Amino acid sequence: MKKPIFLCVDDEESILDTLKEQLRAGFGEEFTYETAESADEAQEIIAEIENPNERVVLIVSDWLMPGMKGDEFLVNIQKDYPNIKKVLLTGQADPASIERAKTEGQIQAVMAKPWTKDGLISSIKEILAGAA
Repeated sequence: MKKPIFLCVDDEESILDTLKEQLRAGFGEEFTYETAESADEAQEIIAEIENPNERVVLIVSDWLMPGMKGDEFLVNIQKDYPNIKKVLLTGQADPASIERAKTEGQIQAVMAKPWTKDGLISSIKEILAGAA
């Protein structure tokens, strides 16, 4: 069995690098860390990965991205992959989008940008503990 996967989705490469670095610092080699620069790319990655021996367990997604916004992306993920845990990062999501992501996307956390490393790690630990 391969390691479970965390998938980070943001259109800014520097944010993806930071997320990956912080997650690796918080969770070490327990997980594999993948990144995507758009919702479409993330959906392709999930479709390629999803099998009994390898699976995405958590998505950390930005809200404001070209093409598809984070709330719409996470709602789609919920429909196709209801077991994946979801965190929405936002610097400027409107309240209606956040509410939609919570109700239809079943996201487990919303974090404002800029987030803190400790806040991110502790939120994800809580989410994963609740999933166990």
